[in-house]
Amino acid sequence: MNKALLTLATTAFIAAGLGACAKTGSTANSATPERSTAQISPEPTPKSAFERDMQYVRNSNFTHVWVFSRKDGKVIDKEDAAYLRTNAPQVIDWVTTEEGKKVIAGTNFDLELGGMNQIRKRFVVEDWTGK
Repeated sequence: MNKALLTLATTAFIAAGLGACAKTGSTANSATPERSTAQISPEPTPKSAFERDMQYVRNSNFTHVWVFSRKDGKVIDKEDAAYLRTNAPQVIDWVTTEEGKKVIAGTNFDLELGGMNQIRKRFVVEDWTGK
């Protein structure tokens, strides 16, 4: 009887020890309130393509940021792009966005002092400097 009781006690002790190890080492069964809160937190809403592209230009620390789009709302084609580059050669970074319907321009030159009047004849011009 003592031998059977000793075997049963030993088995129970080992099982309890293994169970404790499983709880400590397992991440699936040991969600703390902090972890479960972090898992339930909603993901941040992804920015629109325009917002991401604008942030890219802003991160370059340009003095001036402009957005150009065609007056008819169509996609900016190769001729439009060449026209913009010709009339705003001071622009350092051009980023096409909104499925090709807008172009964000980053520059350290105030385009109002250059060919902006010519550009306004063909494009909608938005000054995003400081926004």
